Amino acid sequence: MSAPPSSAPPGSGVPYSPAYQVPVSGVPTSGGYDPYGQAAYAQPAYGVPVAVGAPAYDPVTGQPYSDKNKLVAGLLQLLPSLFFLLGGIGRLYAGNIALGVTQLVLSVVVGWVAFVCGFFLFIPFLVSGGLWLWFVIDGIMMLAGRPVDGEGRPLRPN
Repeated sequence: MSAPPSSAPPGSGVPYSPAYQVPVSGVPTSGGYDPYGQAAYAQPAYGVPVAVGAPAYDPVTGQPYSDKNKLVAGLLQLLPSLFFLLGGIGRLYAGNIALGVTQLVLSVVVGWVAFVCGFFLFIPFLVSGGLWLWFVIDGIMMLAGRPVDGEGRPLRPN
């Protein structure tokens, strides 16, 4: 038994429909001729977010940015540590809970006890000075470096 004759050639793929079009990256390269209207599906320029509120991506790693701000995290880490020997606030804001709690406990318990005892001995001053230096350098590194949040995503630059 043979197959019934078909009135059309065998299908060679998906029929043309705007719903089946795949977005392209860039504008058409055929001198402006765009027979299927693919320029409407073109991706935005490099580094430009698709829409307001859409996640922006880090141009170096391609990871989406965190919802936390790098400047806020750096200043929250740097300013309290500069003036009050209180570290870890910027790390807690960024979502690095373990490091933030460690710095906060060390600054409150060890740093302040060492500072108060430092009036009677010299070595506790070195301990509180070392903690202060760690917190300040960490704040500067958050401002100048590429800090990440608790999920490993880079913090937003602005």
